[in-house]
Order: sequence, then C-alpha cells, then structure tokens
Amino acid sequence: MNRSRRTEILIKGSEAVAKRLCEEIEGKYEVNTVDEPNYGLVMIKMREEAQKSLFYLGEVFVTEAKVQIYGSIGIGLVIGNKLELSYWLSVIDAAYNAGLEEVKGWERVFIEEEKRINERIKMEQAKVLMTKVSFDTMDS
Repeated sequence: MNRSRRTEILIKGSEAVAKRLCEEIEGKYEVNTVDEPNYGLVMIKMREEAQKSLFYLGEVFVTEAKVQIYGSIGIGLVIGNKLELSYWLSVIDAAYNAGLEEVKGWERVFIEEEKRINERIKMEQAKVLMTKVSFDTMDS
C-alpha cells in the first residue's frame, strides 16, 4: 500500500487507529522528535487549464510534525488543528521509512479501516438520497 493511500485512510478514518499504530511503535523503538507538532500555512497551487499556467489559490492552515526512527524521517501533515494526529502520522511514516517489522502486519488494519470509511460514506450518501426530490414532467 502506498504512502498516499495509507495517509488518506488514517486521516479520514478513526483517529484511534493512528493512535494505536503509533503506540505500538513507541512501545518498542526510540522515537526522536525532530520537529514538535506545530502550526503552519501551506499555499494551494492550482493549474489554470486554458493557458496551462500555475497560480496560487490561497493558503490552508495545517499542523505538521517530524520524527526520526533509526535514522529514517517521518512526516505528519494534516489540515486543521490536529496536533496529536500529525504526530501519530509522523511516527507511522517513519516506521514505514525505516522498514520496521511491525508495518508488515498493518496492511490488514488499513484495508479494514478503508472498508469502514467506505461504509460510512455509503450511509451518508443514502441519507442524502432519501431527501432527493424527483421532478417529473407531466405529459398531456
């Protein structure tokens, strides 16, 4: 599973999953904090299709953290004010970058969490569809 998909699952899913995986690593390895979780602003870059040029749409408020495990850096970057989640993400990222043995068993955890996310999305969509109004035209 690639980094982008893992991160998306951890951000959209239950924070308890990220916390549990982080605690698993912290219990067995020395985690050195490079940058404490802190706030920042990131520019959002967009492509204007007609002229094929890039422009900056604006800024987004983020929380970021950076840790190191066995010389491997891990980064956690989350939109909004989420200090703990950014730290947990950085530890998980560092664990993958360091190739720790524990990460081999996490694939199943990510797949199960992704299923829960998809179920939640389906339920939310079903609620929205229940309120959908059908405008049929009358033939005379």
